Amino acid sequence: MTVNRADLQLLPSGASVLEVALLIPLHGSAGIYGPSCELCAEMAAEEINADGGVLGRPLRLRVVDASAPPAVVAARIGALVDAEAIDAVVGWHISAVRTAVAPRIGGRVPYVYTALYEGGERSPGVFLVGETPSHQLLPAMQWLRREHGVRRWCIVGNDYVWPRGTAEAARSYAPLCDGEIRDEVFVPLGTTAFDDVVRRVEQRHADAVLMLLVGQDAVEFNRAFARAGLPDGCRRLSTLIEENTLLASGADSTRGICAAAAYFESLVTPESQDFGARYAQRYGTDAPTLNSPAESCYEGMLLLAALARQAQGMDVGALRRVADSVTYGGPRGEVHLSGQHLDQRVYLAEADALEFGVVAELSPCA
Repeated sequence: MTVNRADLQLLPSGASVLEVALLIPLHGSAGIYGPSCELCAEMAAEEINADGGVLGRPLRLRVVDASAPPAVVAARIGALVDAEAIDAVVGWHISAVRTAVAPRIGGRVPYVYTALYEGGERSPGVFLVGETPSHQLLPAMQWLRREHGVRRWCIVGNDYVWPRGTAEAARSYAPLCDGEIRDEVFVPLGTTAFDDVVRRVEQRHADAVLMLLVGQDAVEFNRAFARAGLPDGCRRLSTLIEENTLLASGADSTRGICAAAAYFESLVTPESQDFGARYAQRYGTDAPTLNSPAESCYEGMLLLAALARQAQGMDVGALRRVADSVTYGGPRGEVHLSGQHLDQRVYLAEADALEFGVVAELSPCA
């Protein structure tokens, strides 16, 4: 994928291209996010180029599939960096990929990781768009305790870095919400059979399940959950589930689902509504559904451009020195970096058949 030729014509002739590896999943459990992630990043590149590029340099995207084993993905990105074929890495992918890619890059080019994650990343040159548990999960658990009396939790997650790290946070948060974790189940990525897991949840008499499942795995769990008739007595909370997952799960499988995120397609703010209108105008009404992973890729491109403009270049050392002074406006409103992480508002939404309705803005917790 390349940027729009008309946009390139707005830049100085002979301007060197800034090559950005867009690292997103195209297959597997997380592949459900890929098409909209790619389009949102493309739209950001086009808009940045139409506004003069980054320090006069047009952005060009090189899509790299993040669906392979993490070591394979890291080797591919590392080879591109070694060959000086890319100037930056941006994208949504699972934490297992991030923890392999970051040391392979070794701070030689900026790496904007856009996914929500378990927290704690401090590698040089890694800048983080996504939400972390203290700002996303804890206030959501507190809201569910206050509004729906949820105390007894089960955790169902995929077996890798993000679910394990988030479950650890949930164990520490439960007493703060007058609650307890009654069970934890972790399954491999790509799991399709969840009937046994659902029966285990039912046996624990949980008030809610913390779903830490990726993409298609969450779809399969939701369907099994509905078949067992659990929605009437047990809620579900996820910090990842989004609009594509609702659509794939089906309206009969989404009752009682809550999600916490910094962006929802239905978010009623001027910035979010303007973003949605531009996306529909650019790609049409039949385009892949907007969702948090996709919008995060748009944010990642904006953040990369803002960092480079503030630092007057792409040197990672210079980017790190200016990071805490970087602010920009986007679909999530005006945001700024603090400690390599994006400081932003987080919302709670409840599923209504195939759509999310935002019901609260969550207060961050220390």
